[in-house]
Amino acid sequence: MKKCSSITQQQSVLSAPSFLFFIPNARFNLTSSLGSNERAIATKDFLCEAMCSQKTLLRIVNKGVSFHSKQHQQQQLELAHKITLNLINSTSPNYFQPSMELQSLISCITPHVTHHVLSDPTLPPHSCLAFFHFLRTQHSHIAHKPDLKAHLILLSRLFKARKFASMKSILNGLVTNVEIHCPVSGIVSLVDECEPHFVEKLCDMLFRVCADNRLFQEAFRVFDYVEEKGLVIEERSCFVLLLALKKCGEVDLCLRFFHRMVESGSIEIRVQSLTLVIDGLCKKGEIQKAKELMDEVAGKCNIKPTVFTYTTLLNAYVGRKDRNGIDAIVRLMEKEQVVPSLATYSILIQWYASCGDIGEAEKIFEDMQERNIEMDVYVYTLIISWNCRLGNIKRASALFDEMTQRDIVPNAHTYGALIGGVCKAGKMEAAEILLKEMQSKGIDLNIVIFNTMMDGYCKRGMIDEALGLQVIMETKGFKSDVFTYNILASGLCKLHRYEEAKRTLNTMVEKGVAPNVVTFTTFIEIYCKEGNLAEAERLFRDMEKKGEEPNIVTYNTLIDAYSKKEKMKQARMLKSEMVEKGLLPDVYTYTSLIFGECIVGRVDEAVKLFNEMLLKGIAGNVATYTAIISGLSKEGRADEAFKLYDEMMRLGLTPDDRVFAALVGSLHKSSSHAAL
Repeated sequence: MKKCSSITQQQSVLSAPSFLFFIPNARFNLTSSLGSNERAIATKDFLCEAMCSQKTLLRIVNKGVSFHSKQHQQQQLELAHKITLNLINSTSPNYFQPSMELQSLISCITPHVTHHVLSDPTLPPHSCLAFFHFLRTQHSHIAHKPDLKAHLILLSRLFKARKFASMKSILNGLVTNVEIHCPVSGIVSLVDECEPHFVEKLCDMLFRVCADNRLFQEAFRVFDYVEEKGLVIEERSCFVLLLALKKCGEVDLCLRFFHRMVESGSIEIRVQSLTLVIDGLCKKGEIQKAKELMDEVAGKCNIKPTVFTYTTLLNAYVGRKDRNGIDAIVRLMEKEQVVPSLATYSILIQWYASCGDIGEAEKIFEDMQERNIEMDVYVYTLIISWNCRLGNIKRASALFDEMTQRDIVPNAHTYGALIGGVCKAGKMEAAEILLKEMQSKGIDLNIVIFNTMMDGYCKRGMIDEALGLQVIMETKGFKSDVFTYNILASGLCKLHRYEEAKRTLNTMVEKGVAPNVVTFTTFIEIYCKEGNLAEAERLFRDMEKKGEEPNIVTYNTLIDAYSKKEKMKQARMLKSEMVEKGLLPDVYTYTSLIFGECIVGRVDEAVKLFNEMLLKGIAGNVATYTAIISGLSKEGRADEAFKLYDEMMRLGLTPDDRVFAALVGSLHKSSSHAAL
């Protein structure tokens, strides 16, 4: 490689006089249709603008520059000029290919040469980009990669040419460049003397790039600098930072920055930014703070919250089951005359239906129809699903027909909801019709629907149909899951086919399907039914070791078994244990214990349990009243027994033959005691 030698002296291409000769002609063509005076004014304006831009570049290029000698300076200028000519004459303007002469001088490219090439006004921006990318990608020949100043010069050229996409790409590369430290502080020191319009645009873009790269502290430094200089970051760019902060879980920082935006007084806050921050606070559980922020900003910045803002808060209150909060938002929307959206209505339907108030959910649905809100499959599926859960199959079927008449195509979830409803009602023939209809319309079946059908068959004692459906399901490529096996085992248990139930669950474990709490509970139930309480207890204690916590059903299964075996000490211990674990006894727990205490002759203890249950707001069922009435009757306490019978009737509970037999028996006992 040749050494960098002295090159014949040439005038600097960056001097002001030479610049005037290289102004592109395109801009002048725009003024050709103007009069001579107008053309002269337009030309003068353009020259002033161009001169200002070039002066900016010269300030950047010459800032902090020093040379070893005049000869060294001249050599660098000559090399810069050669590179410029090479680029101008290139047949591939977007790609820099050094000439034979330049090949030997590539290693002599210094930062100052780079600065002069990039700032040369004769060089179009695309050629500047070509040279810049060449320097960045050459690893073996060039010792000096583009430095901070080179980036800034190129950014200035791109800004002038309004190539903002390329500008952002260069900034992104700069911010993520590990070789250039503290880009924000470095850029700020260089742009301090540039035209405010360029500085503002550059800082806005830099701010957004920092946000995109999760460099939040750097973004804040840019914002500080802009505020200090009396410039403004665009609200859209601020939104980008708020969004990035929210996505990273930095909700507190997000809120603090939003307050800075509001306090700046120079940023026109949009409702989208407010809604984004409110959503972040709601997801963090700080709903009250979100509501207060909406009220504060709406008043201070004259922002009118939109339906999206209100729906965000509404959804958060629904998640908290905060009825007062929900009602307050609904009233506020009505007061502000904000029309609910499809999402708002869906949330309200879900809320009222989940509270068991299907009537209010239906009112919301009717309101949607009256307002001509365009329904979708999700809303119909939602209202159909809740009607099915509450046993309103007739209404659910009518809604299903209505949606098809409106050309809203039911999906797998819609069919699944309706199939689940009819299965729950024991109408397996209707479920089969829906299943066939679903397949005929090309809607794919899923394992949930198969399991729902199997559960329906099992509840009706049609275990062979359920097992047959399992075979069909597996031939279609679906693997039986833990729910499938639990459903089948439970169905077999109902028919007292305990050995088959155990085999089913053991097959599941052998196939690598992990058992869940229902599986363990079913196993425990089987052992209890077989009278093997020792094995049931062992499995119960084994659950926790295998990562499954017993639930209320598990405890009730064992308590019931111990009570029937008259082992009340163990039953009472299990009740205490479940309470310690935070599980509240239910009507089944109390019924089992009352029954057990009665059969061991501790009727007073049974009465105490019955009263305790009522004090806790738990209503007894037919089995509960039957157990306590039977216990009292055996002891001849007819008055108390008949009093409870009257109470049972008032509650709308229908007594069975056991109750009447017990009451008749109590009268005999009572008369016997009287005779004695």
